[in-house]
Amino acid sequence: MNNIPTLPNTPAVTGRSIIAGRPVSGAEGTHRSVQPVDGSALGPEFGFVGAAEVDRAARAALECFDAYRAVDDERRAAFLDAVADELEAMRPQLVERATAETGLPVGRIKGEVGRTGGQFRLFAREVRLGAFHGLRHDSALPERQPAPRSDIRQRRIPLGPVAVFGASNFPLAFSTAGGDTASALAAGCPVVVKGHSAHAGTAELAGQAIARAAARTGMPEGVFSVLFGSGSLVGQQLASHPAIAAIGFTGSQAAGTALMATAAARPRPIPVYAEMSSINPVLVTRDAIRADAAGEAAGFVGSLTLGSGQFCTNPGLVFVEATDEADAYLAEIREAVASSTGQTMLTASIRSAFDSGVERLHGAGATTHAEGEAGAGPNAPAPRTLLTHAATFAERPEMHEEVFGAAALVVVYRDEEELSRALSALGGQLTATLRMTEGERDLAFARRLLPQLERLAGRIIVNEWPTGVEVIDSMVHGGPFPATSDSRTTSVGTLAVERFLRPVAYQNLPESLLPAVFADPSLPRREDGALVVA
Repeated sequence: MNNIPTLPNTPAVTGRSIIAGRPVSGAEGTHRSVQPVDGSALGPEFGFVGAAEVDRAARAALECFDAYRAVDDERRAAFLDAVADELEAMRPQLVERATAETGLPVGRIKGEVGRTGGQFRLFAREVRLGAFHGLRHDSALPERQPAPRSDIRQRRIPLGPVAVFGASNFPLAFSTAGGDTASALAAGCPVVVKGHSAHAGTAELAGQAIARAAARTGMPEGVFSVLFGSGSLVGQQLASHPAIAAIGFTGSQAAGTALMATAAARPRPIPVYAEMSSINPVLVTRDAIRADAAGEAAGFVGSLTLGSGQFCTNPGLVFVEATDEADAYLAEIREAVASSTGQTMLTASIRSAFDSGVERLHGAGATTHAEGEAGAGPNAPAPRTLLTHAATFAERPEMHEEVFGAAALVVVYRDEEELSRALSALGGQLTATLRMTEGERDLAFARRLLPQLERLAGRIIVNEWPTGVEVIDSMVHGGPFPATSDSRTTSVGTLAVERFLRPVAYQNLPESLLPAVFADPSLPRREDGALVVA
């Protein structure tokens, strides 16, 4: 027993994966994280795991599934609260490592630690509330004619082990300890995370926090693992492994659709909840520009350049009507962009993809509108805006693809019909934003446009900017493809737990066989057609 590896006594990056609560050294090659500020490598080396370790983690998750889903709500909620405690206790180590691995500022990472812990506390509250069980009951009608009706009850149960693929741009809140992991654990699903190699040290520290919390609260072994390895090997093996019942993913459209294809080709296909690509159109009315052209331009450029534009809700597309007001607005944008300086991007490959994306827009016919200054270091390209017309935009699908970073396309349209055609050419989006006044002309315009925006995006915003996702009950962070793989879901907010649940009906079961949740009078339910809340 003394030879069984254990987690370090204090949080420290060791370069090892964690399988069922135990650190594991991989032997399928090595990897070091790189500081994007200057390209220097960070220690220690991470040993990549292979097929045997992936199989071991997935099987451990499946073996503990029934035990974990049987854990009562209060104990499961206490586990989630304990994860938040552990994350907050290691804030100094997380901030130091994450800033080095991502180039993001200390204040941003400090806030992200708080948000990540807050997500776990939010789902702990949701578990205690109990609405996620989805209880329904229709009583027996033995005297009904022409045929009696049986007693039928319904609840939702967890799907099974979930494979989670973290994002590059949020090393905590959308990664190892992100919303996909938190919501899957809240649903009663064990989780196996594919750790992101760009911020492997941060991922390991977050994994240690979850593993410690699981041990501290007596959760079954296998409830959580985090693996470091080749994306093509570990990712595809997880997606095809028979023990995995669902996938949560945040990343590129290419990687997301590859996972979708693998999951669909399995003998028993599984759902993939992937957040992938969005350019988040912003529509600015002439009256909004007339009221404050400089303020509108400053707000847009501030949102565009925030975090080097590396937000999934980055406003990468602006529509403006061809008027004298638009000329003034474009001039204000040019001045604001020209005075901005590039910030370090997350990785050299992301910076390279940014350059390629800008060239793609140029190749499709967009022209340079404004360009700022490049920042220090190899991965801090200059922010920029490009310009095109709505008729061209509608015909050039190359213009509809995301450029991840501080670059945006400004589209000038002649009239509302041309705007509608351009919007119809777009794929699904996470957000759509209206910058408008409350004058009757703008309100009438918004009423006409709202049905199209509802079809287009998962979140519609008025007079705020899309870079800012509240972790609350009512948030939707999703949208039609390619924003996500399933427009019926969200990856942020308590509704996210429903991705990892399915309904089961119990017809004519004796009371002694019914799951215990049906006997709990404190749980909300639908009883014979009426909503009942304790």
